[in-house]
Formats: sequence, structure tokens, C-alpha cells
Amino acid sequence: MSEELEGLAVRLREFVRARDWERFHTPKNLAMALAGEAGELVAEFQWLTAEESASPDPDTLARIRAELGDVTLYLVRLADVLGVDLVAAATAKLADNERRYDAAGYRGSARKAPPSG
Repeated sequence: MSEELEGLAVRLREFVRARDWERFHTPKNLAMALAGEAGELVAEFQWLTAEESASPDPDTLARIRAELGDVTLYLVRLADVLGVDLVAAATAKLADNERRYDAAGYRGSARKAPPSG
């Protein structure tokens, strides 16, 4: 994991340990909390036009930033609890997507690629 993500994971571990919350931080609970925070992030964009979503006003951007922080914290915590290296997982997924969605065949297209095999 990158040094910054590892440092964040360590800080989160200490935060959780100091509050005796380890028993609540099961993968299931963390995944559910992550989904909830992702929903709160989505809610910030609900009803905005495409243009408004690309240039949110300062108050909306502050709320989006806070929700992105929540999503990131739960994702890092979940990966830490499961022993998953997030950077390695994302790098592997990007490599798979590069293989599945070749630039020449998918340029400008939103069509779905066949499942990974």
C-alpha cells in the first residue's frame, strides 16, 4: 500500500482502538457503512444538472469533500480489516479494464465489455 494510505490506515486503527470499536468494525458493517456514505455522496449530486455537478457552488463542494472523506475512510478501514492492499487492488483492476476495454474498440462508447474471464 502507498505510504499515505498506510499512514491513514494506521491512524484509523489507532482511532478505532482508542474507542474500543474494533468489535463493530466487521467487514459486513464497514461495507454497509461505506454504502451508506456513498449514498450520502450521491445525494449531494441529486437534481443537479450535468453543468452544476461539474462546478458545484462552494457550500455544495464542501459537503461533497466531507462525503468523499467519509467514503475514503470507510474504504481504507475495510481494506485494512481484510488485509487488502488498495493500491495493488486498484492497479490490478485498471490492468484488467485496459485489457477488456481496448482504446480502439471502445473510444467514445459507453457499451459494456464482456465479463472478465
